[in-house]
Amino acid sequence: MWKHLWRIPVEGTHFRRQACLGIYFPDFISHSLKLIIEVDGAHHGLDDQRQYDQTRTLWLESQGYRVLRFWNHEVKQELEAVLDANFTVVDERRRDLANDAP
Repeated sequence: MWKHLWRIPVEGTHFRRQACLGIYFPDFISHSLKLIIEVDGAHHGLDDQRQYDQTRTLWLESQGYRVLRFWNHEVKQELEAVLDANFTVVDERRRDLANDAP
């Protein structure tokens, strides 16, 4: 996923990999867009992990971030669809943040 994020052809979409936000280290984060992209493996389907992920997502959202989650197999088997979804949300975030600016 990391090597493909540059393919989002929108200015201001700088993503960092596993940068700190509070006590969390999201997989990919754009501070300027307040956007987090997570790529989850099979263990995220376990009950305890799902509960942890939900708590984590709620905290990240309370900080103004939008969290996108994809499964590993989606990234591997449907990369173009994942990138299209990312592009759509990046565009939405840019417009939303521009409208919120003073």
